[in-house]
Amino acid sequence: MRDPLTMLTDAFTSFLFGKVETTRLPVRTSTGQAQAVYLPTAAPGLGDSGVIIGREVYSGKGYIYDPFQLYGQQLPAPHWLVLGESGNGKSALEKTYVMRQLRFRDRQVVVLDAQGEDGVGEWNLIAQELGITPIRLDPTVALDTGIRLNPLDPSITTTGQLALLRTIIEVAMGHGLDERSGFALKVAHSYVNETVVERQPVLTDIVDQLRHPEPESAQAMNVATEDVRAWGLDVALVLDRLVDGDLRGMFDGPTTVGIDLDAPLIVFDLSHIDRNSIAMPILMAIVGVWLEHTWIRPDRKKRIFLVEEAWHIINSPFVAQLFQRLLKFGRRLGLSFVAVVHHLSDVVDGAAAKEAAAILKMASTRTVYAQKADEARATGQVLGLPRWAVEIIPTLTPGIAVWDVNGNVQVVKHLITESERPLVYTDRAMTEGSALESAAPDDDMLAADREAEERAAYIDRLNNPSAESTVA
Repeated sequence: MRDPLTMLTDAFTSFLFGKVETTRLPVRTSTGQAQAVYLPTAAPGLGDSGVIIGREVYSGKGYIYDPFQLYGQQLPAPHWLVLGESGNGKSALEKTYVMRQLRFRDRQVVVLDAQGEDGVGEWNLIAQELGITPIRLDPTVALDTGIRLNPLDPSITTTGQLALLRTIIEVAMGHGLDERSGFALKVAHSYVNETVVERQPVLTDIVDQLRHPEPESAQAMNVATEDVRAWGLDVALVLDRLVDGDLRGMFDGPTTVGIDLDAPLIVFDLSHIDRNSIAMPILMAIVGVWLEHTWIRPDRKKRIFLVEEAWHIINSPFVAQLFQRLLKFGRRLGLSFVAVVHHLSDVVDGAAAKEAAAILKMASTRTVYAQKADEARATGQVLGLPRWAVEIIPTLTPGIAVWDVNGNVQVVKHLITESERPLVYTDRAMTEGSALESAAPDDDMLAADREAEERAAYIDRLNNPSAESTVA
């Protein structure tokens, strides 16, 4: 019962100033009724056709992504950039994504595997599971039982062969070929292709011709033979490294018989190559051109080209230009290029900043795992991520990433099935994703799982009218 004096005061106040606002009393209701008043909201997904990745963290919905399904509708290009510190789940995402894509009959995947331990690459277990033998490039055994890839393989067009030779030389020299050196190389290559017909031409033939050019080649340009020999000397010295140097045995002979380029999964194991040496970008160039002329063809297959340690590609101007052309060419033929990089600063501040920007621009899908705050800010600025996404990147736990699919930004938790787990989580201590690959999950993983379970339970309560709560 209200005090009479209070009632009189309220009435007088209402007469002078109008009706005063009353206090809202709490209402007791069920979650089933409350959800009609307080509607849950979530950003639109990417559709329900393609490969399931996991679930959206904020809505709990399943997250499905497939560049081939989205291309032309929600994606201007099918290429994908994956970023993040080691140990946060990039490796697990790549492996499960590839295995799930291979369930479609019209898919084919090529992986450049630059990491490994115990003498094999990181993708070795998956290759074994699928009955695939990795193409292991190893200079220590190349002269005996190793795999060879011939840059002069007849399956590569003569134009492609010459382009590959130029790229190899430019990567090794760190600058472009001048006109005279380019002429000497062209003359040697043309002569070898015309005269060596009973077997596959090899690099030794090119080196020999550069050292001892034919007089006819010089006369065609009205120059002395000695001049042509001098112009090709530096080129010969670079190619000699592939013939008699630290890379010998891998490229100085006919292509190894039995390499199956029609297999659903092709793994180039580069784990025995020093990742900080000039050998790595040379290998990237050779494999890139070799694939361009022997693997990519208009047969209506959808292909995925996944490159580990992709900064080796983007950091070299000549290799970056080669792959930039490959991406443009491959888009017409159903090629999705997946580049995996630890830090964006590795490429945007490198020697090939212009080429890197062009490749990054082609990647309409960007997945960013946890990074330090300063790196996250730089990444957000380069990729144009919204402010809220940049702020949460340093707080992400392993297995959770920010996905930006042509402006559709979501926070996604990657889910792994029990059948995939033995192939994804190895017991190697030093491979990418070691924080995720230990037998016992760490505190961050447990916290992330608890958070996801609590969110799922909350959504279940919203859908269960029998549960009651108090809404103010």
